[in-house]
Amino acid sequence: MNRQKIRLGLVGKDVSKSLSGQMHTFILNAWGIECAYESFSIPQEEFDGVARRLLGDFDGFNITIPYKRDIMGYVNEMVGDAFDFGAVNTVVSEKGVGYNTDGVGFLLMLRAAGLEVEDKKVLVLGGGGSGRSSAAALKKAGAKVSVYQRRKDKLSELCNELGVQAAQDPEEGGYDILINCTGVGMHDSEGVSPVTEKAFAGASWAVDLIYEPQQSAFLQLAKGEGLNTLNGEAMLFYQAYFADCIYVNKTPSDEEAKALYENYKKEERL
Repeated sequence: MNRQKIRLGLVGKDVSKSLSGQMHTFILNAWGIECAYESFSIPQEEFDGVARRLLGDFDGFNITIPYKRDIMGYVNEMVGDAFDFGAVNTVVSEKGVGYNTDGVGFLLMLRAAGLEVEDKKVLVLGGGGSGRSSAAALKKAGAKVSVYQRRKDKLSELCNELGVQAAQDPEEGGYDILINCTGVGMHDSEGVSPVTEKAFAGASWAVDLIYEPQQSAFLQLAKGEGLNTLNGEAMLFYQAYFADCIYVNKTPSDEEAKALYENYKKEERL
């Protein structure tokens, strides 16, 4: 779609503290496009109605925890990483096409932070949409990926689909990088970590896709063990940037994405 005004939305279980709206608005405004962005925090039983409304009334929309796989049943087609990862975070409503920009946003965040993943042993905590996207992106980037989630049947299915290893006990340690994709540590579970300090034995980095609070209990524990830490705010911005490029048919650029994020952070501090 090529237009000067765009209507977008976000759907998730609890997006009350999400920065998505202001990020998308900032990016699109920088391109001279007006953005109306509406967020929907909904329980599972309301997902069907909201999904249909977003497909019918909005130009496009984003999906977050826990509906990145639920939306797959509503789109006509999944392309690129959405198809490869089995999770959708971006939909162009008119065509009913699902995309996934989490992986490219995630890897750009890591590169911008100076975090190299090739040949590194990485533990991904959580097998939902964000966990799947992160694990698949890390594998593409050459990391040695293990995934942990409590439901063993789902874990086995995920690992078989993505070709990654199943971690039986995250507390064993021995990984170079740990990444929290569970959602544990925000909203009702704020102050809780999905692992104890034992999990960080031998690691040098801990990454939490949570950005509110900025220092989750997971990152606080990691920092206490001497690890470098990184939260997911930059990933949220970068995946929004790549999604907006899809919405307006613009060729993405890592350099432009990083420059926009720097400007966004400057404006946020004013």
